[in-house]
Amino acid sequence: MTPSKLTLPSISQPKKISSVKRSNWADLSVRGLLIIIAVIQLFPLVWLVDFSLLKSGDFFGSSILKWPNPPQWINYKNAFTQGKVPAYFLNSAIVTTVTIVATVISSLTMAYACTRMQWKLRKVFYNLMLVGMIIPVYSTLIPNFQIFNKLGMLNSYWSLILPNVAFSIPLAMFILSGFMESIPRSLEEAAVMDGLGLGGIIYRIILPITKPAITTVTVMTFISTWNEFIMAITYIRSETFKTLPFALVQFTGQYASNYAAQFAVMALIALPSVVIYFIFTEQITSSVTAGAVKG
Repeated sequence: MTPSKLTLPSISQPKKISSVKRSNWADLSVRGLLIIIAVIQLFPLVWLVDFSLLKSGDFFGSSILKWPNPPQWINYKNAFTQGKVPAYFLNSAIVTTVTIVATVISSLTMAYACTRMQWKLRKVFYNLMLVGMIIPVYSTLIPNFQIFNKLGMLNSYWSLILPNVAFSIPLAMFILSGFMESIPRSLEEAAVMDGLGLGGIIYRIILPITKPAITTVTVMTFISTWNEFIMAITYIRSETFKTLPFALVQFTGQYASNYAAQFAVMALIALPSVVIYFIFTEQITSSVTAGAVKG
């Protein structure tokens, strides 16, 4: 009879266990770090809502957060009535909506022309458009003011829409161009064989595919336009065209200010941006991922 061979335990088993433990610790460390970052990011919103429910006299003290006892919901009532929030909200909605539509249409067509079509100086044009991302808004206030004044466009929606579109297009074009690079050109070739023209290709083929990137552009344009104040206070003097951030000024006096109402107004201004961002988080992530992996 052949003697049976003895099997010795594997020597690498402790190494496998230690590597698993290290990976678990690394995973926990990353999760812990992300939780800390999330808390830091969310704290300003919690602080904003907390202070919007306090009395104006409760703001001064050493505590970062104070429990409102009782909550001062009158601050939000004053924001709507004395701060003229409904009228300013409508103006902000008009300016933001037109800016988003103009930015998406312009950046989509220009990104397609620079990434999918062959023509001279297309790279030069693309780079010139991207230069707009590094131009500060403040450097254009006085020139734009003089131009709008000569054209009679001050105290109008266009004095807010045109600059916002101009500053939104470069980043939007950059995002859409990166996303379009990942789209196979065979789709356009098949569309041409089916008889589609340039407009049909853009709005029937490219537009549905680039929806995640368009969502990202929409959200980013909304946030930048909705919260914009420096251009509005420079170009707008008429009550008819003032946007939502002007509601803060209603509670600022020469010798005293209603801080509680100001915090309530800021909470109302921040609410739409937070809601929209949370709704479209998945689309934003997918567009950034797809745009990062080209080819």
